[in-house]
Amino acid sequence: MKIVVDTENGLAPWRQVHDQVIRAVTTGALPEGTRLPPIRQLARDLGLASGTVARAYRELEAAGWVATARARGTVVTVPSGRPDPGALLAAAAAEFAAQARDLGTDLEAALDAVRAAYRS
Repeated sequence: MKIVVDTENGLAPWRQVHDQVIRAVTTGALPEGTRLPPIRQLARDLGLASGTVARAYRELEAAGWVATARARGTVVTVPSGRPDPGALLAAAAAEFAAQARDLGTDLEAALDAVRAAYRS
């Protein structure tokens, strides 16, 4: 699992970790039963505070994406009612559109930003 945190993009680091784990689970890169790195290790690898990674893991657990047990650590789960990739895309698009409107960006500039991000 490769997680990259960009401190310049305006999205909270815990949210970036959270979203990238969900993306990896949804695409099958992290199948059910896969053990995630311990909080301290991932925090050290990413240059983040342990509390930041802990928050991401808590949010993932609350939503049913992972389960934590003392002996096993944090592992990927398959909860019932997990959104399909289309629903996740729609939610991400809605969030992006709201942020673009808040920035005062017109539709064409927002679409150009999506196209550029998609290519990279």
